[in-house]
Amino acid sequence: MALALSLGRRGQGTCWPNPAVGCVIVRDERIVGRGWTQPGGRPHAEPQALAQAGDAARGATAYVTLEPCAHHGKTSPCAEALIAAGVARVVAAIEDSDPRVAGQGFAMLREAGIEVVTGVLAEQAAQDLAGFFLKTEQGRPFVTLKLASSFDGRIATATGHSQWITGPKARRAVHAMRARHDAVMVGAGTARADDPSLTVRDIGVDAQPVRIVVSRHLDIPLLGQLARTAAEIPVWLCHGPSPDAERARAWDGLGAQLLPCALDDHQIDAADLLQQLGKAGLTRVFCEGGAALAASLLASDMVDELVGFTAGLAIGAEGLSAIGTLGLDKLDNAPRFELIETQVIGPDIMHRWARALR
Repeated sequence: MALALSLGRRGQGTCWPNPAVGCVIVRDERIVGRGWTQPGGRPHAEPQALAQAGDAARGATAYVTLEPCAHHGKTSPCAEALIAAGVARVVAAIEDSDPRVAGQGFAMLREAGIEVVTGVLAEQAAQDLAGFFLKTEQGRPFVTLKLASSFDGRIATATGHSQWITGPKARRAVHAMRARHDAVMVGAGTARADDPSLTVRDIGVDAQPVRIVVSRHLDIPLLGQLARTAAEIPVWLCHGPSPDAERARAWDGLGAQLLPCALDDHQIDAADLLQQLGKAGLTRVFCEGGAALAASLLASDMVDELVGFTAGLAIGAEGLSAIGTLGLDKLDNAPRFELIETQVIGPDIMHRWARALR
């Protein structure tokens, strides 16, 4: 199952809106088939592994990280494929919460006389598939908020100079994180100040995440890197209900996708923003700021994971803060996260935090 989980992670960032599933087929204590969900969500993991196993799948055990699907969509149910292949036993990590499946895949297998074992490494599978479950159950993607800051929590000097606070090894690690998410998201201020490309580079990955800019008025450069590449790599612009019409036409002509979102106190409502991204199929979003967007997501309790890169330099109080105003008067009301990992990356420290249980 650990191998199946590692295979499933290969699909993260490329198989949305489908879950990133891994499958391993074992017969006589020998691996005869392996598979994971392919880009675009098809083929699924189980048919991939069964095709590799061939006749050796008969009488074998299939280890799969999520309950095999039981419904007819663009492909036939994976449960039917396992039955047709003649597997004797299916070991699954976790049940699918999609109402089209939700135990029906397991029931189909058992009715065919196949032994079904569940709950193996279920906690790890739940973490790996958290984005799919959130989209299915709450309509929104999993959100990772990444912030790179100085020791004193600043992301730029008072003049806006920010390149580079962290070193090249940390930046390379960020590119690997981008590749494991469906989309990379920034606020309009970051898009204006940094003119980012938001692509995955220098790690040998061809697939690119969707690039999202949250901008109420669409007041982002029409001659920047995002605009120049919108026809080749998806750009989604999340805007308010009354964007500048001329800018909207211009971005549409460049190939960008425009997603209208509701407002909350004259700003894009974070909860509605994520609902719109969930409706569009996204399961995992990697937010890289800036300060206002980070504060909005935190205040709305929409951040599932924090990733911080801290550099050994101090900028001072006049520098730009990593997170905007939260309006807190008591620590009890502050968003809380639990430390799950620390790592030294070059001269910097990476620390990763998960949403704390309340």
